[in-house]
Amino acid sequence: MYLAFGAGIAGAIYGLTVALVATSLELTSSSGSFGLLAACGSAIVAVVASAVGYWRARDLPGQEWRRALPPWKFTVNTVSVVIVHAALAFVVTYALYRLLALGFIGLPVIPFWAVVLMAVTLGLTAWIVYLSVASMTTQRMSSLLMAFIAIGTLTAMVTTPDPEWWAVHFSHLGSFDDVSSWVFNGTLIAGGLLVTTFAVYIANDLDALTAAGALTGSNGQRIVPALFVVMGIMLACVGLFPVDVNLLVHNLSAMGMAAMFLVLLIGGPRLLRGMPRTYFVSAWAFLAALVASIVLFAIGYFSLTAFEIIVFALIFGWIAVFIRFLAVSGQKA
Repeated sequence: MYLAFGAGIAGAIYGLTVALVATSLELTSSSGSFGLLAACGSAIVAVVASAVGYWRARDLPGQEWRRALPPWKFTVNTVSVVIVHAALAFVVTYALYRLLALGFIGLPVIPFWAVVLMAVTLGLTAWIVYLSVASMTTQRMSSLLMAFIAIGTLTAMVTTPDPEWWAVHFSHLGSFDDVSSWVFNGTLIAGGLLVTTFAVYIANDLDALTAAGALTGSNGQRIVPALFVVMGIMLACVGLFPVDVNLLVHNLSAMGMAAMFLVLLIGGPRLLRGMPRTYFVSAWAFLAALVASIVLFAIGYFSLTAFEIIVFALIFGWIAVFIRFLAVSGQKA
């Protein structure tokens, strides 16, 4: 609450300053955007709130294991969580103001509303972000990852300067020198960082399940997190090297991510022995869907854009399913 109040007061001062310096701002426009400035303010507040919240939460019940992490790993995890929450705060705030602007087309932002809107925006950002990082678990992190990827890509789709981007390919969204491309590529980079942090939580869960005898896979507690780390690095590289910057590295990164997904699916029975049988049925269903998509794309039924989106959805859909089954592994029926 104190952090939210502080952010709200800072937002009021920030909003008043913005209104006095730029007197002709609209919610969103090409000449000047109040929404963009609000999104930047939300990102800064999210950095502070997530850093403080994630640091303090290491002493909470169920989070003590983070204190035993090597300093470099704890630092990387903290930085990843901070970056993702800052990016998510920016994207969500910007998208909401874009939506609000559709209902108030051309409405100028006067000082009173600038103060009110900025105070509410930054106060709510601090409140929501702090609560998010203070109760971080593997399942919550997977939900955060899904929400972040979905909101980021959808925002890039609706703000892209090329309304027919889908006629080229999915990665075309990141090839423009504007906010939409920054959102798209930034989502992939931050999402990749989150997947690497995600791997640390998965490693902790797998170690606990292996120690309890619930999982009996061959070195799965070490190999599976390592594969997730590689997957996260590949996802980040897809955003770091857009198609118009380095097509070869971009494509190799995308293929590397897909390859890690295949290894996790095919190697599941060996690496994750002891997981519920229904999980393996689900994993084979994801594998069948992936193979079917490849075949349909090869015969020309799917466009490249549709194929990329489907594979993207399959990967992150499987992650959500995997985490759900990981949470119930070892429980007695």
